[in-house]
Amino acid sequence: MEELDGKDRPIIIDGHCDTVDDLVGASFTAPDAPPRSFLERGRGHIDLPRLVEGGVTCQFMAMFVDDCYMSDPRGHTYRLLEALERVFEETRDFRKATRAVDIEGAAVGGYATGLLTIEGGEAIGDSLDELRAFYDRGVRLMTLTWNRRNAIGRGAGTGDPALDGTGGLTPFGRKVVAEMERLGMIVDVSHLADETFDEVLSRVERPVVASHSNSRELCGHRRNITDGMAERIAETGGLVACTFAGIFVDKDPRKVSLGRFLDHIDRLCSVVGADHVGIGSDFDGFSEEYGVVLEDCSHMGELSRGLVERGYDEGDIRKIMGGNWLRVVREIAG
Repeated sequence: MEELDGKDRPIIIDGHCDTVDDLVGASFTAPDAPPRSFLERGRGHIDLPRLVEGGVTCQFMAMFVDDCYMSDPRGHTYRLLEALERVFEETRDFRKATRAVDIEGAAVGGYATGLLTIEGGEAIGDSLDELRAFYDRGVRLMTLTWNRRNAIGRGAGTGDPALDGTGGLTPFGRKVVAEMERLGMIVDVSHLADETFDEVLSRVERPVVASHSNSRELCGHRRNITDGMAERIAETGGLVACTFAGIFVDKDPRKVSLGRFLDHIDRLCSVVGADHVGIGSDFDGFSEEYGVVLEDCSHMGELSRGLVERGYDEGDIRKIMGGNWLRVVREIAG
């Protein structure tokens, strides 16, 4: 592991977390908790001191609208965005990233970056102008749906067709995908219903990602990705970012561990190769009752060591830990 330490250590990119909600007192996992500071070590999984300790170069910061804020999803998303912008204003140790060069600069400069994302297109309603407005504020990735259905299409839902209905992308959703590709926003297919996934993959012309999904072959949850879906993502040049959320690692919380998580990495690498696998922790978006892979982001080094122990060479470890994300950001956002 010595070759991965020091000034030549790899860029580490985590493609998904829900920490922003915690900053405004809208925590997904602790809904009654007060707002917390991102600049101080505190509750949850991610804050700036622990990002630095874990060597994270870029943390994708998702803005998620929980059910209780659905009366005004656009307004709540802007509330989250403004909280992030205040953090960027308060410190030079955590800076906004909109391009690959921003992330590379952090690796050289010894600070961390945050790339802004939206989890669930409810934030834009049925307006492409709203999509463009979020892009102008720095958002570079959007997860098209959460589990619910929105104006873009059908999410993964409950898994019960009687409740979720059928259908994939809407006509508006097709316009959204095209406009995201035109603008230079990453299309994220985590949380999509399978039918919606199929329609998106039949339309895209640039790399797409699943920002926080595991192998459905190893854990049969509707939010996970089949081998065939992973192959289609890889064909675009994109990636599947594996998640620490226990419910997507193993159905039995007692079996959830770093080793079991690495089984998902192994499976996806065996299907699509190490060029198309990454990390999307979903930190601060799940509770420990379903099992723990890593305690928090300060333990990311344990993941690198686990990959070494599994026999991955240094080049592939660099790709999985962040290089693949960096490539996708460069190709799409510049």
